[in-house]
Amino acid sequence: MLGSLDYSHRRLLMVDSVSDCEPLIQELQRERWLVERSGLNNKIEPGYDVCVICLQSHHLNQLEHIKQLIHHSRSEWIAVMSGDLRHNTGLANFIYEWFFDFHTLPIDIARMHCTLGRAFGMGRLRHPDTKPSAIDDVLMVGQSPATQALCKLIGKLAISDSPVLITGESGTGKEVVARSLQRQSRRNKGPFVTINCGAISEHLIHSELFGHEKGAFTGAHQRKIGRIESAEGGTLFLDEIGDLPLEMQANLLRFMQEMTFERVGSSKPITANVRVLAATHINLEDAIEKGRFREDLYYRLNVLQVRTTPLRERKEDIALFAEHFSQLYAAEIGRRPRRFSREATAALLAHHWPGNVRELANRVRLGQVLAEGREIELHDIGLAASITPPCRPLDEYLLNAERKALEDALLHFASNMSHAARSLGVSRPTFYRLLQKHNLRNSRVAQGD
Repeated sequence: MLGSLDYSHRRLLMVDSVSDCEPLIQELQRERWLVERSGLNNKIEPGYDVCVICLQSHHLNQLEHIKQLIHHSRSEWIAVMSGDLRHNTGLANFIYEWFFDFHTLPIDIARMHCTLGRAFGMGRLRHPDTKPSAIDDVLMVGQSPATQALCKLIGKLAISDSPVLITGESGTGKEVVARSLQRQSRRNKGPFVTINCGAISEHLIHSELFGHEKGAFTGAHQRKIGRIESAEGGTLFLDEIGDLPLEMQANLLRFMQEMTFERVGSSKPITANVRVLAATHINLEDAIEKGRFREDLYYRLNVLQVRTTPLRERKEDIALFAEHFSQLYAAEIGRRPRRFSREATAALLAHHWPGNVRELANRVRLGQVLAEGREIELHDIGLAASITPPCRPLDEYLLNAERKALEDALLHFASNMSHAARSLGVSRPTFYRLLQKHNLRNSRVAQGD
């Protein structure tokens, strides 16, 4: 939930200020804005709510530099310029792309006040002041009950050294959960080492996990430190643990029981100080029943458990996630973030999201690349329009309900119209009139009682 905006510390930076801006600066200071000045070639630190640049003709060959300033400032920018510069097509397109708004000289102070207020509010919404937190990934920016419960659970489990099994559909952020557990744990200064158990061939995974000595097998030209040894003092994350070959499951079980291992080609045991986190999108209990996963290893891994929630059950988070990815990918391609049109937003909320957060990220990235206007449109994200069937008139609902009541009465009292009428609380003549209205008169009804 967004709190009220704090207007007591509004910071504004005037860049390459001109004399025509002095009345505005004095007015803003009276209104308790903290106004500072800077030259375009000075280093501008992040932290200003709004930046105002007075564009002049000599700035036309510095547009790339200005773009970089805007990109790194995390502020909303407003351009002030002389009227003749408005007709420069290159500059006009640049302002359209990178600035919140523009004003021409002489400045209309009342209009500028409105613009600054909107820019300040938009900037605070786009870059809210947040306390430093270990949980800063997109999965954790949501406000749904599921997200809040997940954050709370991670905080509880992080202080333990016990193994954690993270389950959930593909794209729901299982690795994000693992990294969050690491960051909030006492091992946060140690390494976080990942191995995807389904992405490494069966004959290499033993060496990848445990390492090998020089000459242990053909091609082993030097000693290799395995992932377990690399994670010493930190966390080992076994992604897609359900794809681990059965033979390797036995080796992993032995390691987890004793917390010791041997490199391939060596008989010297090595003691490990690591916390093991594992993740899977498959149902391991079903895999156990089918003989694909060891039950004893399952219980070694499943000491503590986290289950991620699919995006379709976290509708409240979709808009926040989309905004987060919009900021991220706009910076990646060097442009201002586009807003989503009303139709695009409706489609995002209506989509089933089989690929979950990963799919959402991909669609937002696509939209940022393809969007040509100020907004990301429906066709930019590759989703069909969300069409809500129009409501029918109330009379139509009442008519259907009336017909259904008559059909039920006929079904139960087909041989006695008086009982049928009485069951509906109407007289027999009224009952016949209703039958006629709905064209339900048949041969049995016509025969009477």
